[in-house]
Amino acid sequence: MTTDKGQANEPDKKHTSQPGNGREQQNVPRLSGVILDEEHFLTLTEISQACAVQTGYIIELVDEGLLTPETSARSRTSEPEPHFWRFTGEQMCRARTAARLQGDLGINLAGVALVMQLLDEIEELRERLEAMQLAQQPTGRMGGA
Repeated sequence: MTTDKGQANEPDKKHTSQPGNGREQQNVPRLSGVILDEEHFLTLTEISQACAVQTGYIIELVDEGLLTPETSARSRTSEPEPHFWRFTGEQMCRARTAARLQGDLGINLAGVALVMQLLDEIEELRERLEAMQLAQQPTGRMGGA
């Protein structure tokens, strides 16, 4: 196609043709992820990136007692440096929850600490209730009365 000045138009670089269907589709970034278990840990930088927050925010959560990082054996001093900290997947979930509480609800850090404490207590009570209900369930009886 040419313009009225006789120059060729370049195709729209925001779209690419997808092979086989003839339709145009926007370039979409591919997502990737890692499943964390008890054997894998995140560094301060990695947990910050995973939670889309600054490293200073994670440090504030640690200072407030909302996160408790693991430390390496060689850094067992009274207060290990943040670059020695390692975080579990569960701690990453807690950091994300804290960030959502602050970002979505506008709760300050002290309020986040209170909410997180209450959420922990609710979870503990649910587990205790479930254990009590399981203990009270009658076991199967053999034979007739």
